[in-house]
Amino acid sequence: MRNRIIPFLFFILAAAPCAGAEPSLWDIYKTLSGKKFVDMTHPFRPGIPHWKGFPNQQVKQLYSYGRDGFRAERYSFTGQWGTHVDPPAHFHQGLRTVDEIPPREMIAPLVVIDISSRTTENPDTALDMKDVLRWEAKYGKIPAGAFVVKRDDWGKRWPDPLLMENPDVKGRARYPGWSVDALKFLVQDRNIIAIGHETLNTDCGLDVTDDRYPAQTYILGENRYQIGLIANADEVPEFGALAVITFPKPEKGSGFPARVFAILP
Repeated sequence: MRNRIIPFLFFILAAAPCAGAEPSLWDIYKTLSGKKFVDMTHPFRPGIPHWKGFPNQQVKQLYSYGRDGFRAERYSFTGQWGTHVDPPAHFHQGLRTVDEIPPREMIAPLVVIDISSRTTENPDTALDMKDVLRWEAKYGKIPAGAFVVKRDDWGKRWPDPLLMENPDVKGRARYPGWSVDALKFLVQDRNIIAIGHETLNTDCGLDVTDDRYPAQTYILGENRYQIGLIANADEVPEFGALAVITFPKPEKGSGFPARVFAILP
């Protein structure tokens, strides 16, 4: 009897997965497929809010169902159109272009830092070090490789260009931005891969009005990329979600529309 039990136990142990074995990618997919997905991308079309120096999008129908049996359009727009990616080369010659951002940097822990409580009364506010430290006091250290999004609820103003610009009586744009000090900490001390924001630019509207871009110059100069005009930041948690950040691969591209979504915990 003993001679029969020992081989049987060996078979059971050999067939059982090791306690420390990783789940397969298909097992991870099954888990993720049961989660809630939030699209963080605005649909784009002619007339949407955009940086003051860019021309409007143009669309021309080339083929139609009735005439040709299928439909196709030709789109003409600046790379920084709608929800879009800015690679480092957008501001810095010799740094990474769109096609040089690797797929490994297109999925990341999603960190959302919420400053929306003060943007209505002070549209010129910026996400600063106090906001970062407040987030870390609540949730712990921001993980390396994170995608950090500034939530200021400016995306709720989409797609009205006037509301997005929020000009004052002198015509100066008034919307929130990032502080350089906060970005330096996120890059140098936390090693994030990218940032995202709901606003038209990285910098506050007043800086952009004067053609000053210190925050955008810094983050792209550190060979990080950013996503502009994020949508639905109010629908994702501050902690615990994953971001998937995708975009086409134009060779040596300095920007392109992106598709970004969050997978909620």
